Amino acid sequence: MSDGDTGEEIMGATYRALCAHGYADLTMQDIADESGKSKAALHYHYDSKHDLLCAFLEYLYDGFVERTSGVSGENAYERLVAFIDAVLDKPDDDSEQFGTAILEIRAQAPYEPRFRERLTEFDDYLAEELSAILEAGIEDGTFDPEMDSADTARFLVTVLTGAATERVTSGRSVECTRRMLTEYVETHLLTDRAREAET
Repeated sequence: MSDGDTGEEIMGATYRALCAHGYADLTMQDIADESGKSKAALHYHYDSKHDLLCAFLEYLYDGFVERTSGVSGENAYERLVAFIDAVLDKPDDDSEQFGTAILEIRAQAPYEPRFRERLTEFDDYLAEELSAILEAGIEDGTFDPEMDSADTARFLVTVLTGAATERVTSGRSVECTRRMLTEYVETHLLTDRAREAET
C-alpha cells in the first residue's frame, strides 16, 4: 500500500493511464510510464494491477465524498437538490475516456469481489446521505411523513447511477435527469405546506 506524495503520484498516473488505455488494455507498464516510476517500483507498493485498481477505487471514493459531502441549503429540500446536483456534476477534469474506463471496472464487479465491495461503498454512501437528508426533512415537516426514506434514497441512487451510465454509454446529458428529479422531489416528496413555501 502507498501513501503520501508517492500515493498521489501513482493515483494520478493510474487516472491518466485509464483515460489513455481503458480498463481492458491497461497494464502496470502503462501506469509506470505515466508516473515516471519503474514497473518494479509500482510492484513495491502494489502486488498486482488488481490491487492497484482497488486502491484507486478507494482514492476515487474519498474524492467523491469530499466533492459531494457538506452541501448546504436553508432547508432539507434545498440540501436534497444541492446534493443531487453535486452528484450529477462532473469534476472539471473528468474525461469521457475515464468515465468509460470506470464503467468497464463496474462491469467486472460481478466477477471481482473486491471491485464490487468498493463500488458498493459509493452506492451505500449515496443512500446514507440521501436518507439522512430525507429523514431530516420528515422531522422538520418539509417531506411527506408517510415516505419510506430508505426506499426513496435507494430509488434516487438507482436514477443517479443510471444517469451517469447513460452519459458514458450514449453521451446523453444529465440535464433531463436533473430536471425530472427536481420535479419528482417537488411533486412527490414535499408536504403541501413546504410546496407552497417553495412556490
